[in-house]
Amino acid sequence: SGQHRVPRATVQLLAPIADPEKVICVGLNYHDHCQEQGVKVPKEPLIFSKFPSAITGPFDDIVHPQDTSELDWEVELAAVIGKRGRHIEEAAALEHVLGFTVANDVSARDWQMRRNGRQWLLGKTFDTFCPLGPAIVTREAVPDVHNLSIRCSVNGQRMQDSNTCHLIFGVPTLVAWVSRFVTLVPGDILLTGTPAGVGVFQKPPVFLKRGDEVQCEIEELGTICNRVV
Repeated sequence: SGQHRVPRATVQLLAPIADPEKVICVGLNYHDHCQEQGVKVPKEPLIFSKFPSAITGPFDDIVHPQDTSELDWEVELAAVIGKRGRHIEEAAALEHVLGFTVANDVSARDWQMRRNGRQWLLGKTFDTFCPLGPAIVTREAVPDVHNLSIRCSVNGQRMQDSNTCHLIFGVPTLVAWVSRFVTLVPGDILLTGTPAGVGVFQKPPVFLKRGDEVQCEIEELGTICNRVV
């Protein structure tokens, strides 16, 4: 009806899902991201996770922890599960996806790559390390999720500029793979990996500092923008 609209400037837009059961992430899932760090393309999806407490809103602040000096960005396509399943067949996997949204897999590279026994979890899961939004775009509304431009800018400078056609493992493959190990339930979030252009592999490396603004954008899905504080 248009009678219940409020001005955008008067509201705080929250993450579309704030407390999922699982936040499942995929590493090394773009061909160009493998090339920039000189590693072989994985033969199987590389799975890790974030705690749901890492989720923050699409325009909320990213808190720079005192514990890291190597804060990095990663724009990612996120799939949101809408139908429960285990041992899902790849041909039917998209039927279990409600829709898609934009995520930033914020990473403390020192903790990810050198500390905590080189296990990735702690470096990926500080509070506010998963900005998400601005909304869930339903699967039916996205013409081809494997042909979307995906970009990240820091302080207005383009750092990542790729396309989801460069995914190594597409969404159906990832949903089927993960469901071999765990039951997927409605609300689970699956981050599908980041393309080339992250800070740690710049020459010299570039890391986020307090006051920086990170903007992540995916065609058809929208834009999130977060300030580092």
